[in-house]
Amino acid sequence: MRSFFQWLMDLLFPTKCMLCGKLMDDYREIVCRKCLDNLPEWDVSPRKVGGYIGCAVPFFYEEPIRGAILRFKFHGMRSYGEQFAQWMANRIWAELAGQYDFLTWVPCSRRRRHTRGFDQTEVLAKCLAKELSCPVYPVLKKIRNNPKQSTLGDAARRRANVLGVYRVVDPERVNGARILVVDDVVTTGATLEECSKMLTLAGAKDLVCTAIASARMDHKK
Repeated sequence: MRSFFQWLMDLLFPTKCMLCGKLMDDYREIVCRKCLDNLPEWDVSPRKVGGYIGCAVPFFYEEPIRGAILRFKFHGMRSYGEQFAQWMANRIWAELAGQYDFLTWVPCSRRRRHTRGFDQTEVLAKCLAKELSCPVYPVLKKIRNNPKQSTLGDAARRRANVLGVYRVVDPERVNGARILVVDDVVTTGATLEECSKMLTLAGAKDLVCTAIASARMDHKK
């Protein structure tokens, strides 16, 4: 039974669907039935990064997931991380179970973290670690504030844009480890491929990755 405080909070700040903004009848739910029935679920063969690294993604990068990811990244909706992590965990259990020892994430630059107030991929990785009951460690650092990948449409330019941008900061932990790398969105896969390259050079034994969503066009390449 709800407390008076919870009743009052629901009255003043009613729960809305994180995908379409509709007012929810049940305060315990975060996604409405209509949106759940229209999720752009990944329904083709498992995503690959660099042609060889398994990447578990639950969705195509399309509405209504796309809008929710943008609000999560740019409008401070950190609470979305928990629901995203639940969806990702289901796909990881299906595709990558037993293939990793710990999680890490693709970090944003210090400047972008300051601008946004948080690193959205770190939030996502920590929520996901709870879902998977798996440790999570910050073994990568972004050492240069390069242009946003979303501003570069060409795959070759995206690959060039991330060269030398990431550095392994905990090589002892990485050496010999099987690592699940977390990102928010996969387009060409250039960012995850660069991070994976740096982790491999530091001695990682095996690498897999995950993201909330992937562009549909990438599956065709």
